[in-house]
Amino acid sequence: MQLSDFDYDLPEQLIAQTPLRQRGGSRMLLVDPSRAQLTDKRFTDLPTLLESGDLLVFNDTRVIPARLFGQKPSGGKVEVMVERVLDDETLLAHIRASKAPKPGSRLVLEHQFECLVQARDGDLFVLQQDNRPWLELLEQFGHVPLPPYIRRADADADRERYQTVFASNPGAVAAPTAGLHFDRDMLDTLQRRGVQSAHITLHVGAGTFQPVRGDDIDSHVMHAERIEVTAAVVDAIAQTRQRGGRIVAVGTTVVRSLESAAASGKLMPLRGESNLFIRPGYRFKVVDAMLTNFHLPKSTLLMLVSAFAGTELIRQAYAHAVAQQYRFFSYGDAMYISARAARDSE
Repeated sequence: MQLSDFDYDLPEQLIAQTPLRQRGGSRMLLVDPSRAQLTDKRFTDLPTLLESGDLLVFNDTRVIPARLFGQKPSGGKVEVMVERVLDDETLLAHIRASKAPKPGSRLVLEHQFECLVQARDGDLFVLQQDNRPWLELLEQFGHVPLPPYIRRADADADRERYQTVFASNPGAVAAPTAGLHFDRDMLDTLQRRGVQSAHITLHVGAGTFQPVRGDDIDSHVMHAERIEVTAAVVDAIAQTRQRGGRIVAVGTTVVRSLESAAASGKLMPLRGESNLFIRPGYRFKVVDAMLTNFHLPKSTLLMLVSAFAGTELIRQAYAHAVAQQYRFFSYGDAMYISARAARDSE
């Protein structure tokens, strides 16, 4: 398939710039591949789509305030977007500047502390400092790394709302957005209905916003992200299978994590990196249903959901969502795909 197969027209006014007042206030498009059917619902309808014994798998990564502003010794402005904190003293980052800083030069960030540009690693820079641990500095001085399609500065409210209520492991520079719809009341309701839950960790990197270059999608090299799927999650999935329940992934990050952990053909605990690129033709091994948001045109995330539900049905779903004026992207509405496409589960 070609990159152009995953393009669609999106009016700019449908890109959600702010979150709704209530996390669970979003709309939800039900996509049913078994019937090739689309149904307009609300996120609050989710409990009616799940059954006792199903397993919801969440991504518990926590977004760090990963954007910093500063200047070079020459006075030139720089914007630092953290890709990954390597340890207390070093991190990998994207740097926007009129001229890329050279290794050995220093940056002054947020008028508060200096760091050394230690090296360059492809499109990324290694930054080193010995003031305080990087995570502490980011928490105090960093800005919420809102995606590039949100055309406003971050606000205090984003520190809470661009974060899931179950976030616990710091390391992501973008939110696992399907999880943003859940509040404590919804989690309690699902638990009372007998829906089980488990948590993986995938630290979303800034590479998630990188475009696919070239029309031949098979030549695209997927960015790597850190993943942890514990033995407890593997056991929970096995128990769900035994009782006849479904594995429901909350977000594409969970899909990638679970499918990466089953790359050998058998689901196994995994702690490491994955650059698994899921696109049409992929045969799913773990996930039975998924909740997701609406994704950018020509993105690898749109390719993943197309692989899951079928390219033509997802094309119809997106056209329907545009016509019905759903809200798109991180702070936007949800889509629930009730089952994977039949040809992928045979």
